[in-house]
Amino acid sequence: MEKIIELAVPILFFVVWVITGDIFISTQVLIGMVCLQAAYEYWQHRQLKTMTKVLLGSVIIMGGLTVTFRDETFILWKPTIMNWIFALVLAGSQIIFRKSILGAFLGRQLQLPWQVWFRLGYGWALGFFLAGCLNLVVAYQFSLDIWMKYKLFGGFAITTIYIILTLIYLNRIGMAAGLTEDQSE
Repeated sequence: MEKIIELAVPILFFVVWVITGDIFISTQVLIGMVCLQAAYEYWQHRQLKTMTKVLLGSVIIMGGLTVTFRDETFILWKPTIMNWIFALVLAGSQIIFRKSILGAFLGRQLQLPWQVWFRLGYGWALGFFLAGCLNLVVAYQFSLDIWMKYKLFGGFAITTIYIILTLIYLNRIGMAAGLTEDQSE
């Protein structure tokens, strides 16, 4: 059910936009849906995942500013700020603490040398940074209608591309074979 709610949030944000053409109503629905998502997760587990906390905080702050000041700029910047925070955390943890967050999160599922985790971490950090930049290009060079479509479909497309690039990289260095072997056990 959590996954359904997670998928429903951006879809409903987009559908309300299509029906109403009003970014402020869409943003209010987004805020409500993210609060519902967090409430359901808390009800199920008696705690919130870090990602849910970040999403909840960013949507309440940026969405709240959008609605309060009736200025779409805040909601347009939200994906960029989130992507840049992810990039900073990924790269920063490796530069400052010499630890790979990707390795910490995925190390049980995929055994890789630390050098590979670091390359992947920097690669994904670069990807998040570029995704944030691309969001600004779409937000300021195209209509709000195009941005809404990009917001819904572009994020999924970019993530899919990065996953494919990650798999190509792992295959190229001979690490993808271990991935398929581990999954078959």
